[in-house]
Order: sequence, then structure tokens, then C-alpha cells
Amino acid sequence: MLRSLHIRDFVIVDHADLELHGGFTVFSGETGAGKSILIDALALALGDRADASVVREGAERADITAEFSPTPEIRQWLAAHDLDSDSVLLRRVIDQRGRSRGFINGVPATLTQMRELGESLVDIHGQHAHQSLLRTDAQRDLLDTHGRHMALRQAVADAWKTWRQRLQALEHIESHAEQLAIERERLQWQHDEIAKLGLGADEWPELQAEHDRLAHAQSLIEGVAQTLAQLDEDDDNTHHRLVAACQTLQQLQRHDPGLASPLEALESARIALGEATSDLRGYLARLEPDPERLAEVEQRVRAVFDLARKYRLEPDALPARLEQLQEQLAQLAGSEDLDALRRSVAAAEAEWREAAAALRRAREPAARDLSKAVTAAMQDLAMRGGRFEVALLPAEPGPHGDQQVEFRVAGHTGSTPRALARVASGGELSRISLALSVIASQAARVPTLIFDEVDSGVGGAVAEVVGRLLRELGSRHQVLCVTHLPQVAARGNTHFRVSKQERKGMTRSRIEPLDAQKRVEELARLLGGIEITDTTRRHAREMLAG
Repeated sequence: MLRSLHIRDFVIVDHADLELHGGFTVFSGETGAGKSILIDALALALGDRADASVVREGAERADITAEFSPTPEIRQWLAAHDLDSDSVLLRRVIDQRGRSRGFINGVPATLTQMRELGESLVDIHGQHAHQSLLRTDAQRDLLDTHGRHMALRQAVADAWKTWRQRLQALEHIESHAEQLAIERERLQWQHDEIAKLGLGADEWPELQAEHDRLAHAQSLIEGVAQTLAQLDEDDDNTHHRLVAACQTLQQLQRHDPGLASPLEALESARIALGEATSDLRGYLARLEPDPERLAEVEQRVRAVFDLARKYRLEPDALPARLEQLQEQLAQLAGSEDLDALRRSVAAAEAEWREAAAALRRAREPAARDLSKAVTAAMQDLAMRGGRFEVALLPAEPGPHGDQQVEFRVAGHTGSTPRALARVASGGELSRISLALSVIASQAARVPTLIFDEVDSGVGGAVAEVVGRLLRELGSRHQVLCVTHLPQVAARGNTHFRVSKQERKGMTRSRIEPLDAQKRVEELARLLGGIEITDTTRRHAREMLAG
């Protein structure tokens, strides 16, 4: 439910702060006062596109904030976007250059997010909504909204998408069979050549290390032998010097215990030197030139380099390329199984037909119910004897099923219902649209419904029926209605008046809630125009009492 609406510097509204409640709320006022501007401002907070023209002349920016009470579904949406709160605060700011910023609960948001959230909060029926009623897609949407078929429709759309994707894949393979065979042959040839090399995942660095060792075997032998001589074999070798140093410090330590630490370090060095010498002797015993093995390794390295150069890869990337080729060949092998693909397409088609049949079965009672409800409403909307009918016609398969929804109307008793676009006059279309909006909205899960002068073109007894319909709808939803009809305004639980004022040569819009006395005056104005008499006031009181 919409709790409040705060508007700053929007078109001709310098500021407006509205506190709203449940039930049926009406907005009335003279022409040009800005009644529909309120709806336009709220639409911006819900994610509509905007430009600089909405900023009040002389102001830096327009600022609109709408606060809503969240439903359980809205709470889930907020939690999923880390915006959980006890309320929903939508804010939109547009500057003089047309730049726009949006916020949800104080957090910057995209227009897509604001629209997605707004669609679950508010449903706006504009004063020209009856024009869209002539479109077949709008008729289908209205029937499915009334029948609460959105989950079934989504299932049909998902099944259709899967069917089409699989069918397109099959058609592609069938039409490109020769090219796919050539591609498979090319990949298989590459795979076999790399697989024949048999390069292991970790073999290349090991091969490089072995080649380096074998190629420099003589240098390694000479260098290690020289090092051993320096450490432990020459007359004045390092080992002898360390032993002598340790003996000297041991003797001196008797006179000063402070030499214990350096002595310990030298003893550790002597032991480490002994271990290193032992390791070097073992290494030298194992190491010997091996020309045959060196030739084998050099041949292996050349083979790896040549193949890597051929495929423009680093040598160590060849094993990964082999795995990639195996995956590509497996995919092509799967795609070549045309029988399996045809079975997959048939299964997807069967799933779509099952979903479409379920939607078709659900639409039939919904169509009867909507036909009956609108026909009944027509009797009270100056179309007595008229009949409304929802026809379900066969159609080509598609994401919305295999039916075309067509609204038909018979204007009087005994006439044959014909397509709405062909037989309904402008006034009849407006009244039927209103009836459909009210009836279909009864099934809507959106908590707030807004009707922007949808009662245009009606009056008298019909206007009273419109007011009653909207009042009844207000018992199930929060209903806001911009109206110029006193019969509708009198039915409101809450009444706001929108007026315009001239200040310093500028027109400003003013919005105020009406108490009982002011409401009588406003209804009297709607009834009698500029000149308000005691008679019109009495009539206004009677309408409010009724």
C-alpha cells in the first residue's frame, strides 16, 4: 500500500506531501490544476523514463519520494537485493539536464530495478487505457491476469524457448552436416598428432632440466671436483681450518665462557660442511657423461618444440590443447547423433504441447467467468441488453500457447457478438474498458491500483455505477482515482482537491485533503460548476450520505 507521496519542484508543483490510507481515495480539481501530474510523479518513482521538462521552471531538480508498505512477496524481493526493511522507499531525482538518479531504501538503484519492484507495488490504468484494449496481446494479458494464469504462461514460454533452441540446433546440424564432418576430421587429425607425441602434463619442465644437466655434465663434474678439493682435500682446505678454529676456541673458552655461542656456531658449520662434502662425493659418483641419453633427450625436445611451433603454442600448453580437442570431439560426436537430437526435439515439443494444453484448459473457465462478469457490468453501464464474450480461437504455436484471445461485444439484445475493435463506439469502449479494469484487478496481487480519469465519457446513472465499482474494489485494494465526476468522488473514503494558484506570475499546483465541509463544497463545485448554490450543496450532502 502507498503510505505517502512527497513531490518537490515537479512541473507546476513546488511541493506536495500526501499521507495516504487504504480504501478508495479520490482526487478532483479544475482542469489544468495538476491532478494527473500526481500520477506522472508517482510513475517516475516507479521507474518511468524522464527528461528535463519535468523539472519546475526555476528549480534545480525535481525530487519525488514514494513510501509503501511491503507485502510478503516484496519483502522477499528486498531481501534478495540486500534492501530488507519495514517499508519500501522509492526516490527519483531529475536535474535540469535530464540526468536521473534512483534510490530504493536509500541505496542507488537502476531504473530496471525500480520498474521491477514498481510492477509489484502499483498498477496504473490511464485515461486512454481503452485504446490498448483493441490489441490482441492486451486482451490475452487481461484474460490471463483475471484467471491468474501467469505461472502457466511462464511454463509455456519456457517450454517454447527450449523447443525452439533444440529445433534450431537440429536444423543447424542437418544443414551443416558436411562442414561439421570436415571440422571433425580436422580436429581428429590434430588430436591424433598431439596424442602420438605423448607429452605428459609435467614432462616438459623435467625434460628441460634433464637436458640441461646432460648437456653440461663435464662442466658439472669438473666444478664439483674442484669444490670438493677446496673443502676437504687440499692441504689447506676449509675443513682443516674449521677444525683448527674450533680447537682454538675450545681452549680459550676455559678462560671466558662468553665464547660458547661462537664456538657452537662453528661446530654447526663444521658438521654442515661434512654433510655437504658427503653429498657432493655421492653426486660426483653418480654423475658421468651420457652421450646416448643426451641424444635421446635432444631428439625429444626437438619433437616437442616442432609440434608446439606448428600449433603456435608454448610447449607446456600441448597437454591442455589435447584435452580441449578431446572435449570438442566429444561435443561433435554428440551432435552427430541425429536420432538422439530428434528425440530431444520431440520431447521438448511434447512438453510445450502439454503446457499449452494446461493453459488452454485453464483459460476456458476464466473466459466464461470474465464474459459473465463484464456482461453483468454492462447492464449497469448504459448498455442494457448488451453482451460481452471472450472467444478463444486456434492460433499458431508460440510462447503464449496455441490460442488467440478475442474480445467480442454485442451492443444490444439479439445481436451477434463481434470483435470489440469493429463494433464498439468510443463511449462503449471506455465503459467496457473500465469494467474490465475493475473486474480483472480484483484478481490482481498488486496492492495499489490507480485509475487516471478512466471514467471519462460517462455520466449520470453510469457514473454512479462507476463510483460503486471503484468503492467495492477499494475494499480489496488501495484504490486511487483521478476523477471529474461527483458521483465517483462521493464514493471515496478519502478525498483530495487539486487546485492551481497564481503567485508572482507563476502557476502553482496545491493539493489538500478535504474535511466533511470542504468535501461538500468540492462536490457542489463538480455538480454546479463555478456558481455554487444551496441547492447544489444540498445535493452534494445527499450524495455523500448515500
